[in-house]
Amino acid sequence: MFSNRYVRTIICSRMLLQLGIWIRNYAVLLYVTDLTNNNPVYVSLISVAEFSPIFLFALIGGTLADRWQPKRTMVGSDVLSALSVVAVLLALMNGGWLALLIGSFVSASLSQFSQPSGMKLYKRHVPAEQLQSVMALSQTLVAIFMVLGPVIGTIVFLKLGIHISLILTAVLFLGSSIILATLPRDTVDPRPDASTSFGKELTAGLRYVRSNTALRTLSFSFAIVGFASGLTQPLQIFIVVEQLGQDTGFLQWLVMTNGAAMLIGGIAIMGLAKKAKPRQLFIGGLLITAFCTVGIGASTMIWLTILLLVISGLVYPSIQGGIQTLIVQNTEMAFMGRVSGAIMPVFMGMMVIGMSLSGYLKHAFSLMAVYALSGVIIMAGTALMLRLGSKAAGK
Repeated sequence: MFSNRYVRTIICSRMLLQLGIWIRNYAVLLYVTDLTNNNPVYVSLISVAEFSPIFLFALIGGTLADRWQPKRTMVGSDVLSALSVVAVLLALMNGGWLALLIGSFVSASLSQFSQPSGMKLYKRHVPAEQLQSVMALSQTLVAIFMVLGPVIGTIVFLKLGIHISLILTAVLFLGSSIILATLPRDTVDPRPDASTSFGKELTAGLRYVRSNTALRTLSFSFAIVGFASGLTQPLQIFIVVEQLGQDTGFLQWLVMTNGAAMLIGGIAIMGLAKKAKPRQLFIGGLLITAFCTVGIGASTMIWLTILLLVISGLVYPSIQGGIQTLIVQNTEMAFMGRVSGAIMPVFMGMMVIGMSLSGYLKHAFSLMAVYALSGVIIMAGTALMLRLGSKAAGK
């Protein structure tokens, strides 16, 4: 797998990007928090700037990724991200700290063009038998930075300050573009109708997802799992305080434990990927996650809660890696960008909806009831996947 030039190059690029993103995110978060004296409005705007592009530009970026050459798109996105950070730095030096929010928005928007292009290169240049291992490797990389990213970002900001943090972010983004530039020239795909408008291609991508049984089922399953995850995401602090009787600082240990388990799980999935089908990994991960979710909501013992968090963290890469593999396997090259842009934001969108309802549901019922509901909903997503035949889902 690592002998594949495209895998090696894209993973190295993603490492620099992830590092730059976490340094930028925590530098912006801590700087704005200090500057506004913990103003919740401005702090919440940071999350809006970082996540709203997923909803606004994912499908648009995916459509353009299908029209443009993938290597050129990825290199251009990283260069523009670096330039946007430089522009923000200049504005900040002149007192315009609100530019930090705009810069985060622009950089996150550009990633919606780069991500689908990376999927296209994997589809084109990674052998089918290695594809699932590559997806597991990608999820392992994400898990690593979920554990180390906040620590690194915080240390860089506290030691070096906002200006150096932004300079380092720009350098990392530019370094990613330089690494990607070493890839061979893009293969020019024959376009049956070069005059087709952007709007028609976008619509055709949505029709393609709707008409493809496997992709349609994956979309619904991912939406359900995202909603279920959103229901419990904001309630973790109540697990610590109400269920376990600990102070709020104990939450960081639970989060780090879960993240470390995700890292170990990602490494393990890379080994299992050659033997297990992606559909089996996805369904197995959902079943175990549903059980752990209900258990965490009911547990009042620290050791049991930690054990369930470890188990759920171990199987999380199988869910993400499984669904990404299924998407690539069941999508034609010409639609790769649009399918990725249509399906991947579904999880995030439904998670945000779930997060907006979680507090109300806890107030109306109980913490245990919300976690139980989340587990049942995940089981519903599993039932959808069980209806999807292995032939349609890929092997």
